[in-house]
Amino acid sequence: MRRLRRNKTALAFGALFILLVAVSLAAPLWSEHVAHKGPSAGKTTDQIRIDGKLTDVVSVDSIPIGPTWQGEYFLGSDESGRDVMVRLLYGGRNSLLIGVFAALITTIFAVLVGLIAGYFRGWVDAVTRAVLDVMWSFPVIILGVALGVALALGGLKLGPISIESGSKLLPLLIIAFIYIPYMARPVRGQVLSLREKEFVEAARAQGAGPIRIMFSELLPNLASTIVVFFTLLVANAILLEAALSFLGAGVQPPETSWGTLIESGVERIVTAPHLTIVPGLMLVLTVLALNVFGDGVRDAFDPRAKVRMEH
Repeated sequence: MRRLRRNKTALAFGALFILLVAVSLAAPLWSEHVAHKGPSAGKTTDQIRIDGKLTDVVSVDSIPIGPTWQGEYFLGSDESGRDVMVRLLYGGRNSLLIGVFAALITTIFAVLVGLIAGYFRGWVDAVTRAVLDVMWSFPVIILGVALGVALALGGLKLGPISIESGSKLLPLLIIAFIYIPYMARPVRGQVLSLREKEFVEAARAQGAGPIRIMFSELLPNLASTIVVFFTLLVANAILLEAALSFLGAGVQPPETSWGTLIESGVERIVTAPHLTIVPGLMLVLTVLALNVFGDGVRDAFDPRAKVRMEH
């Protein structure tokens, strides 16, 4: 970790990500104590006092007001008279939570799949590899849109599990499912290499069973790979959520995310560019911060490693 502490660029971008997370999670505080309105509150007939003069938040030409740089409508309003800053923070909270928890679910299942396939080999590995290859063969965005549209119509009903359409859990689970092969394959490859090492043979000689070997001997040696991939997964999950929401297959109204904000502002890019530029900038900064920090973590564990997410 000393190598990571010496990487000032990675630490700076890691701090930037933490700041973005903290600001987004503070959405309810900003909404209640500063803006005094929720993410869905607002009317086109609302007015705000600027420099002592009442101003329409949406003009008679249906053009929303730009940034006011004061508590209410700090970043202006949208075409419905809603506070962009409030919606940006709530959207960021949704995007970040979906990204982090999707990456966490992916990591858990991918590591389990990689451990089992790599350790047992034989038909278990052959079947697992075939399934992962099929999932891998579909472009991420196409598979995401297909699943998103299908589940958006009737939700997800799988045995005792029932998730209604429009729930934020749907894009979260879709993203988590899609990225499993992108982490399971490299984990499996590393397990295939590690299972032939002397410390694994020594554990077998001492009577250790498969479960103990996988979780006590192999898993600790996968820690660096897991940590690096997790940071990259979060970035990719946030980006995929934005893409799916932009295409109408992710977060559904009245909920908001950076992707839905960008989509709703595209039609007004000329008259109200802040509606698209601001959430787009937040998305770029977040993904950039995670990627740079992830590269720093990778270099700290193994400068020769070339860990990356392939699509």
